[in-house]
Amino acid sequence: MKYKIAVCDDNETDQAYVIGFLNTWAQQNNRATEVHSFASAEEFLFQYADEKDYHVLILDIEMGKMNGVELARKLRMGNSELQIVFVTGFPDFIAEGYDVDAIHYLMKPLERDRFYKAMDKAIERIRLVEPYIILQEKGETLRLNLRNILYAEVFSHSCVIHTTGGSIEQKVSITELEKSFGEQFVRVHRSYLVNLERVKQIRKTEIVLENDEIVPLSRRKYNEVNLAVIRYFKGKI
Repeated sequence: MKYKIAVCDDNETDQAYVIGFLNTWAQQNNRATEVHSFASAEEFLFQYADEKDYHVLILDIEMGKMNGVELARKLRMGNSELQIVFVTGFPDFIAEGYDVDAIHYLMKPLERDRFYKAMDKAIERIRLVEPYIILQEKGETLRLNLRNILYAEVFSHSCVIHTTGGSIEQKVSITELEKSFGEQFVRVHRSYLVNLERVKQIRKTEIVLENDEIVPLSRRKYNEVNLAVIRYFKGKI
């Protein structure tokens, strides 16, 4: 799994320092990361409006017009799973920091070991959260738990995501969905993507889902799909 991490700090030197720690921590722990940096709370909010898939936000408190605590409060109104780590030179906001369920409140200058422990805790908490995907439907933002998805199929110039509660059409390619969904899903046909958690039986030319729906299985995909099922469930034991 690749962890998407934001570093928000209006001090370039401090920002670079945090990113340096992040890169070393990721390398030592064999973590795949995608790190984005922001110079203000407003800059992060602008990006976050289109990209709500951040896992961790490492956040300075004393910044420009909007401080870190104010940003965290805004984020918490719609996202309780984003892991927030405060990094600051001022101890005055500790109580408010924990009000927004921050993982840690780290003082500048950063101590490497304390920072690493905070990141380890963030990853631990992320793993306890059910994976989900953010979708746009009829102008609204929808958060969909991956476990509720049965399969996705190509339909005309879009994809239809079939869930336990109905179907959702998205103007994306099936390849884009495959990247977003992760290892829990496997391409069983050029036009179908199936949730391994929902597979009841694999036949030579079709997949039977737990609700008894049938999804086509490409003959050339048969061995690949079986191996994917074995790998996935072996990793969960």
